[in-house]
Amino acid sequence: MYTGKIRQILLITDGCSNQGENPIAMAALAKEEGITVNVIGVMEQDVIDEKGMKEIENIAMSGGGVSQIVYAQQLSQTVQMVTQKAMTQTIQGVVNKELQQILGRFQTMEDLPPEKRGEVMEVVDELGETVELEVLILVDSSASMKQKLPTVKEAILDLSLSLNARIGENYFSVFAFPGKKNDVEMLLDWTPKLQSLTSVFSQLTTGGITPTGPAIRAALSSFNKKRSLRSLISRDDESFFEESM
Repeated sequence: MYTGKIRQILLITDGCSNQGENPIAMAALAKEEGITVNVIGVMEQDVIDEKGMKEIENIAMSGGGVSQIVYAQQLSQTVQMVTQKAMTQTIQGVVNKELQQILGRFQTMEDLPPEKRGEVMEVVDELGETVELEVLILVDSSASMKQKLPTVKEAILDLSLSLNARIGENYFSVFAFPGKKNDVEMLLDWTPKLQSLTSVFSQLTTGGITPTGPAIRAALSSFNKKRSLRSLISRDDESFFEESM
């Protein structure tokens, strides 16, 4: 049984990056470190340019994740769908690796007979309910996102409610880019507490550039910092540590 954790970056944006590192390269680096990058492109009145759409697709592809272009009013259900789909993909990948070890190098879930495939999918569904999940939400707060931020807030709250219905533990963190003083600003450090999300958006201001690459880099640093801190404490102390975050 898979006992690891699933780590995701969920990038919510409406345009092209225009500052700092290449976000596609940063997404590839995240994938190398076992972190999936999912991207939701938010459009309003059919407005999202072709360059922006291509970048959204390429960031998700490089990050091993899911991309979706959506109207602002459909954002809540899309955020949940993308997160769940990426989780299932990650677990299927793990299951496929285990199948290869058991059944041989060329055996994947698609090669199995239907009844066996059904059994494997039951395992995937069960793991989706029980595995530990870490989601870092990266919110584009550039000037063009101003009218869409209330919808983003609703979507994130809906996501946290749906994830908290799972048996497995959930940890959230929220970053915005650009920040008030830097390219990226942490709005919420890692926490399992659902109520913490409600205070995040009062801190959010819009304007300026779109430093998507630096934002993904900051997200990676946050995952690595969390992992380093956890490695310093014993398993007996972990519950206290997470409560105190």
